[in-house]
Amino acid sequence: MLDKMRNIGIMAHIDAGKTTTTERILFYSGKIHKIGEIDDGAATMDFMKQEQERGITIGSAAITTQWKGYQINIIDTPGHVDFTAEVERSLRVLDGAVAVICAVGWVQPQTETVWKQADEFNVPRICFVNKMDRVGADFFGAMNDVHEKFGCETVALEIPLGQGQDFDGVVDLLRMKEIHWDAESEGEKFTVTDIKEENLAAAQEWHEKLIDTVASNDDELGELYLEGKEITVEQLVAAIRKATIARTLVPFLCGSSRHNQGVQPLIDAVIDYLPAPDEVPPAEGIHFKKDTEEKVLVKCDPNSPMPLGLVFKIQYDREAGILCYVRMYSGKISTGTQIYNATKKKRERVNRILRVNANRMDQIDSISAGDIAVFVGLKLAQTGDTLGSEGKPVLLETVKFPEPVISVAIEPETMSDRDKLQETLDILSREDPTFTYRDDEETGQLVISGMGELHLDVLVTRIRDDYKVQCRVGAPQVTYRESVTSSADYSESYSRVIAGKENTAGLTLHVEPRGTGEGNLYSCSVRDNNVPHEIFDSIEQCINNCFASGIKYGYPCTDIGITLTAINYDELTSTTFAFEAAAAEAFDKVCNLASPEMLEPVMEVDIESPTEFVGDAMSQITQRGGIISSMEEKSGGNIIHAQAPMAKMFGFSTNLRSVTQGRASFGMTFSHFQKKS
Repeated sequence: MLDKMRNIGIMAHIDAGKTTTTERILFYSGKIHKIGEIDDGAATMDFMKQEQERGITIGSAAITTQWKGYQINIIDTPGHVDFTAEVERSLRVLDGAVAVICAVGWVQPQTETVWKQADEFNVPRICFVNKMDRVGADFFGAMNDVHEKFGCETVALEIPLGQGQDFDGVVDLLRMKEIHWDAESEGEKFTVTDIKEENLAAAQEWHEKLIDTVASNDDELGELYLEGKEITVEQLVAAIRKATIARTLVPFLCGSSRHNQGVQPLIDAVIDYLPAPDEVPPAEGIHFKKDTEEKVLVKCDPNSPMPLGLVFKIQYDREAGILCYVRMYSGKISTGTQIYNATKKKRERVNRILRVNANRMDQIDSISAGDIAVFVGLKLAQTGDTLGSEGKPVLLETVKFPEPVISVAIEPETMSDRDKLQETLDILSREDPTFTYRDDEETGQLVISGMGELHLDVLVTRIRDDYKVQCRVGAPQVTYRESVTSSADYSESYSRVIAGKENTAGLTLHVEPRGTGEGNLYSCSVRDNNVPHEIFDSIEQCINNCFASGIKYGYPCTDIGITLTAINYDELTSTTFAFEAAAAEAFDKVCNLASPEMLEPVMEVDIESPTEFVGDAMSQITQRGGIISSMEEKSGGNIIHAQAPMAKMFGFSTNLRSVTQGRASFGMTFSHFQKKS
C-alpha cells in the first residue's frame, strides 16, 4: 500500500498562505466539516493558543487525511525565520513538499531559506502560486522568479483566467479544460468546461510550452514529439512525475486559497507528481558492529524484520506526557512492544501509537515503514534519536540545528516557583532543540537562549500561560572585568590582639598590568627559609580570592600580575590569619594605586549577507561600535568579519533582519576584553 501514501510538507514565506491552503485541503478531503480561518483564530493546524493570538504558525503541525483512496500525511510548517528549526526537522522526514508562493510577493526571503533546506534534504516539490485574486498578482512573474533565483526548470500545469480582481478560474493545460469554482459551496463544487474562444490562443501557447519542456526532460516523449506523434495525458503525467521526483522539473499550479479556488487540482497534483515513500532514495544509516561502523542503505520496506524509525519532533501533552513524532523507514512497530533507542543505547516501551490529527489523536495498533505517527511512553527519546532493534542497531543521520543567537535572563517571581520553572525549561528545551538554558555562574542569573526575539517572546508567554509559572524577563547582565593600567608597590603591616593573643604580619606587594588575554598571575620573589610554607600558601590563596572579587566594582580581575616582594615575619606573633588579612588589604590598596579600569567583553561577529544588503549590514554593526576586520565573498553573498562590544549587541538580530529583509544571519563568539568605551 506504499504507493497509496504521500508524506508532504507545506512550506513558504510567512503570510504566503500555507495554513489557509492546508485548511482547504482538509475541508475538501472531508477531514474537517468547516473551514477555520486564521484571522478568526480558528485554523485547525494553528491549534496552539499562541498561534491563534498572533495569527502565525509557530510549531509544525501534522495531520493525516484521505483523497481518492490515497493517505496523505501533511505537515504545515512555520514561515517565520525564528522557527526555521521546525521546517528543518519536518523536511528531514518528508518525501515531497508544496512550496506556496505569493502571486504578488513572488520569491520572498524565507522562501529562499526553505527552498535551500529542501535542496539540502533532496525533497521534490511542486509550487502553488497563491493569492491570484490580489491586486498586482502575476503568475508568470512568480514562475520566472523561481526559475531565476533557484536555477530550476519550471513548467506550468495551469494558467490563470484573469489575474488580480479579474481572477476567475484556471485552464488545465494537460486536459485543455477550464475550471471554475462555485462560491456558494465554499469552492467544494466546481465546473469543468471546454476552453472559451477568447482564452484558446493563450491556452494553446502554454500547452505547447508544457509539452516542449516535458519532452526535453524525457527521452521517450522527446522521440514522440520529434516524430510529430500525439502524446497522451497519461504519458505526460508519468513523465512529469518522473522529472519531479528526480528534481529536474518543478510543476506550477495557481489559485486563491482564501477564496476557495484551485485547491482540488493541487491535491490531485500531490498524488500525481510527488513520490510515495518507496520512490525516494533509501535512507542512509550507520550500522554499529563490535569495533567498526558500516554505512547501510535502509530501503522502505514494511515487511522488513528490522524496524527502524526516526524521532523528528517532541511535544509535551499535559495528559499523555511526552509525545514522540516518529517517521518509520523500515519494518513495523506495534503497540506494547519494546524497542531499542540506538542513539541512547537503551531499551524503551511503546505504550500507545497515535494517528496525528493536529491537536486530536486517534489510537492505532501499529505503524509501518513510510508512515508517520506519535509514540507515547518513550521516556528518554529526544529529537533526532533512532528507534530500531537491538539485534542490528542502525543510526540514522540526525537533524542538525542552528545555534541560538540571542539570550535573555529569566527569574521566577517567587522562590517557590524556581523548581517549577526549571521543570518547564526542561520540557521546552526537549521540545525545541534551538532553545537552551543555563545558569550563569558569574552573574547568578538563569539565562535562556533562542533563535530570535519573537522565538523567546513566544516561549516566555508559554511559560506564563501554558505552564502557569510567573516569571520576570530582562536583558542578561554583561559580565565586565577589572584590570590595572600601571605599576605600583605597597607595604601593609597588620597587628591585632584577638582573644588575648597578638597577631602580626607585614608584606609588600608589587602590581603590574599583563598583556591582553594573558590572565592573572601571582608570584613570590621572597626566599626566606625561616618563614613556614603555610604562610606563603595562605598569602597565595588570599590573592587568588582577591582576583575573583575585583577592585572597585566587584567584577573579576583579568590580566593582572601580583608579586610578593618582601615579608615581615615574627615567629612568636605572626599567624596565617594575620597574613591573609594583610594580603587582602595590600591587594586592595596597591591595585587602586595602579590606575584601575573596567573592561567589557568584545565579541567576534560573523555576518552572512546577500550582496545587495552588505552595506546595510555593515552599517548596523558600525553603529554599535563594531570594527569590521575583513570581508569575504561566497556564492550568493558575502561574509563580514567584525568585532563589537557585547553590551551593544542586544537587539542586533532584529535590526539586522529588518534592514536585510530577514536574509542575513550572524553568529557571535567571545573574543577578548577591552577598556569600556
